[in-house]
Amino acid sequence: MIFNKGELFSGPGGLSLGAQSAEVISPTGELFRVQHRWANDYDPAACETFRHNICPDNPESVIEGDVRALDIESLPPIDAFSFGFPCNDYSNVGEKKGFNGDFGPLYTYGVKVLNIHRPLWFIAENVGGLESANEGEAFIKILSDLEQAGYNITPHLYKFHEYGVPQARQRIIIVGIRKDLGLQFRVPKPTHGPGNYRTSKHALEDPPIPANATNQEYTNHQSKVIEMLTHIPPGENAWYDGLPEHLRLNVKKTKISQIYKRLHPDKPAYTVTGSGGGGTHMYHYAVPRALTNRERARLQTFPDKYEFLGGKEAVRKQIGMAVPPMGAKVIVEAILKTFARVPYNSIEAKWTFDNTKEEITLVKNRVREESIGYVVK
Repeated sequence: MIFNKGELFSGPGGLSLGAQSAEVISPTGELFRVQHRWANDYDPAACETFRHNICPDNPESVIEGDVRALDIESLPPIDAFSFGFPCNDYSNVGEKKGFNGDFGPLYTYGVKVLNIHRPLWFIAENVGGLESANEGEAFIKILSDLEQAGYNITPHLYKFHEYGVPQARQRIIIVGIRKDLGLQFRVPKPTHGPGNYRTSKHALEDPPIPANATNQEYTNHQSKVIEMLTHIPPGENAWYDGLPEHLRLNVKKTKISQIYKRLHPDKPAYTVTGSGGGGTHMYHYAVPRALTNRERARLQTFPDKYEFLGGKEAVRKQIGMAVPPMGAKVIVEAILKTFARVPYNSIEAKWTFDNTKEEITLVKNRVREESIGYVVK
């Protein structure tokens, strides 16, 4: 079975790349996979990157523009849908305006797609801060709207480093399967843990980045920044106690931990971000410099052949805002197994949602070693 997928807030295509990489063979020999049908994003450079890598033979399928002006009813029919609705107003970094911000209500356009096009399944993605936005009311409202659109929903906080991504990145992923299908998605069991996490050194050096790789521009640093970085050990930041006095930053307010923080070669990287001024560009563990965009893309599990289009800062933004393709592949593969009736190990989702009471119940994570990845009513 081939699922034709539409996507809102598609960014540079990380989720779509992961989805297209997932394939499952059913017990009867049928191939289950996903293919691109259409996508929308307001960022011109991200749209160009998506077209260039995901659908070079069908560039008109990527619709550039504000989702609020999109004619959703006229979009081609789809079997699957994904939307990483903007996280600006839910992030733990910033003012956390939730529904009161400019971006908070944009998830409703994803709900509109579900109500109009009725795809068989969907994936919704956002930052972990969504759970606490508007004192938790935003999360409940979003889950309620998705469930009322006619879907069995499974919300979970995915820690991507537990699935082979060389980066400590946590995101809330909500998977929904249409209720009339009689299927229930289960969270795939993590594949990595202490002792076998993929490290930043593994990501950047195994194999080495080719000399002709794209998006490999280096940052021109001031001599003082280079000197400071030489005194900061791997895993430490600008607030390291051993930093000479003349290199210390004069900051009186909150000291953000990622300022001039160097990667640790033996640990997953800290979270790749798409914005921020000096000191927030991520810094190499062995060389006193900021990472290149290609190195950031490696930490996000994009292959070297995936070329990002646009200026240097536009590319940085695209990479930081993207869903790691490897993480997306794990989730989509579990969805395909659910439809193909292929068993897989799973764990309890972090949350269960009872829409009759409009409340979220926290569930302790525990591995279900013998579970099968679907439930037929």
